[in-house]
Amino acid sequence: MAAGVDPAQLARRGCVLGHPKGCMVVGMSEETLTSAPDVFCSDVQVESLPGTAKPGSTYVLFEWPHAWTHDVLDGGTLGEELTEKLKAHLAEYDASLLLIRHPTREGRQIEDHHVYLVFAEEAATEVMHIDAPEELLGLDLSGPGKNEGAVARTKPLLLVCTHAKRDRCCAVKGRSLVNKLVEKYPFGQGNDVVWETSHIKGHRFAPTMLLLPWAYSFGRMTFEDTDAMLEAALRGEYFVPGNRGRGTLSAPAQAAEVAVAAELSRAGEQVRYGELEVADVAVAGDGGYVRVDKQGASYTVELARKEVTGVVPSCGKPAKADESWVPTAVTARPPRD
Repeated sequence: MAAGVDPAQLARRGCVLGHPKGCMVVGMSEETLTSAPDVFCSDVQVESLPGTAKPGSTYVLFEWPHAWTHDVLDGGTLGEELTEKLKAHLAEYDASLLLIRHPTREGRQIEDHHVYLVFAEEAATEVMHIDAPEELLGLDLSGPGKNEGAVARTKPLLLVCTHAKRDRCCAVKGRSLVNKLVEKYPFGQGNDVVWETSHIKGHRFAPTMLLLPWAYSFGRMTFEDTDAMLEAALRGEYFVPGNRGRGTLSAPAQAAEVAVAAELSRAGEQVRYGELEVADVAVAGDGGYVRVDKQGASYTVELARKEVTGVVPSCGKPAKADESWVPTAVTARPPRD
């Protein structure tokens, strides 16, 4: 199962497990606690993971081994003039830019830059090399097969967030995890699966990561979880533990799809990425349903929108209330003839 709160660790910090606000310290206010230097936002685990994935379907992954500012598109990383042009270019295609780098010092000594173009709706990834970030402005991001020199690749990509200037949870937990992963999946010619990445949303779920080309987010992952997930991904197999959902879907659809995959997994049925199709979403107010199809079979997932209190969005910030879409029932309809 995915990692949870370490009771011994929280006890050393004076936390009371089971408190409705999450991790609370006796005699300290919630605001004081969440700004304390030794408390991580990702230790306060009061939310369900499914339904929290980073939204997006088109990604440009640009290898940049140099320093990343708090926001890689704030002008401090790639320069103000280029950044403004990049933001306009990305907006034209509703695309997202992520900076990636290899975790070892040797791997950061590069002569040119890897660029991966990911089109999650098509589950397609292309790789190419460029000499400078300005060349990103010439990319056609309307779909695969549009850029000279871009070659299709079949292996998945696993991006682990280590964006220290965004949140220390990713610096500490993400970096620790990725260092273990590269021991098993060392970077080399034809073996470029694991990368560090800039902010991918959800550092409160650290270690957090993005699995491409399908755009699934994962959180609260141990090394063992991540290794099993990556081994499954190399076979194209859906992985449920720690799964936050697919970023091409809305939050309720994300939660519903993961619920169906979990139900099938418990029944001993293997699911492959791309086999589940969200066919209908009918949610409003505090509830609704989502229909998910798989090879002729259909599953109706009933959902409830529930308030969650005590969510700590980032290290050092006060807790707040949020909401989650929680599956309450999964009903199967037999395959059609």
